[in-house]
Amino acid sequence: MEKTLLIFKPDSFENKCVGEVLQHFEENGFELCACKMTELSSDLLRDHYAHLIDLPHFPMIVGFMSKRPVIILVLQTENAVKKARDLIGPTDSKKAEKGTIRGDFGTDLMRNVVHASDSVENAKLEIKRFFSSDEVYDL
Repeated sequence: MEKTLLIFKPDSFENKCVGEVLQHFEENGFELCACKMTELSSDLLRDHYAHLIDLPHFPMIVGFMSKRPVIILVLQTENAVKKARDLIGPTDSKKAEKGTIRGDFGTDLMRNVVHASDSVENAKLEIKRFFSSDEVYDL
């Protein structure tokens, strides 16, 4: 079994689709291993989005992601990272097909409902960034 990390972004709350999106994962064989609602600090966001820090719109990302609490999840299934990315669709919601989470609920590049780990290595790093080892369960 493989684990992946998801962050339900502020627009998922505004769109009132958190439950529907989580249900979509559960119906596709994912099991919930960890879950918490928290506020993301600027320091944590700089660490998490370090690969985007030099982009001119980085302050907008921090502002968007810190404007309200988010829900962070760890999900597991076989090939969890790839399977989650396939369910979610491309980062830019405008390019996402209907039937994907971002195609059905997202509106653009930033307001795309959920963050998802993009590799097995990053999933491991991201899970450690947001959860202590005793908060993640093996099911």
